Amino acid sequence: MKDRMFYGNGMPYLDVSDLSGRLIVIEGTDAVGRSTHIEGVDSLGKPTLSDNLTKWLEVKGYGVVNTGWTRSPLLGPAIDSVKKGNTLNQITFSVLYAADFADRLENVIIPALKGGFIVLADRYMYTAFARHIVRGINPNWLREVYGFALIPDLVIYLRIGVEDLIRRTFESGRSMSYWESGMDIGLSGDVYESFVRYQTRIIQEFDRMTDEFGFTVVDASRSIEAVNQDLKTEIEKFLAASG
Repeated sequence: MKDRMFYGNGMPYLDVSDLSGRLIVIEGTDAVGRSTHIEGVDSLGKPTLSDNLTKWLEVKGYGVVNTGWTRSPLLGPAIDSVKKGNTLNQITFSVLYAADFADRLENVIIPALKGGFIVLADRYMYTAFARHIVRGINPNWLREVYGFALIPDLVIYLRIGVEDLIRRTFESGRSMSYWESGMDIGLSGDVYESFVRYQTRIIQEFDRMTDEFGFTVVDASRSIEAVNQDLKTEIEKFLAASG
């Protein structure tokens, strides 16, 4: 049993007296394979893994709800729109992402947990911490902003080195996007070099958070099948221990 339910003051106006479900977060940097393992699709939406975590848990008899980064119907489209213009400062972006997260927490995650579902979250506030800190936002301020966040029951960090991440990106046929390369913060005028520098810093931030937030680390540099099996092992172990 967790000592605390929220990282900070939470959402005092919500009834969270009976959250019988489980919140499981899969974290890691861009293109590390979170969607592949959770939903069985790659970043382009193409099927990649038939025995994904969602289907696997459903076969075991669990109700499963998936949620992902910037999927709030209220804020998600707005974030996509302002990113195209790249006209907002970093503080404003941070607040928009926090608002998107809060909307999903209140209207998707907490209701599902009250209904007894397992919520599989493709990224959580830790992604915001890594991305915004790399862009110069004060980490203590960010932790205060996200004080409304529910503490997950299990966070699995898919860790990968930048060399393996580059190889995987090229093998998948994906291009190095403007945002995934950190081109907005001027690390380099070359997309490849900017990608290397940006993703190296993102990975370092996730590594720093591992002890602070108690991440369970899975080596994501291996085959999809090997990583998927480790994810299932860790989730099964957690579910058995939590009853």
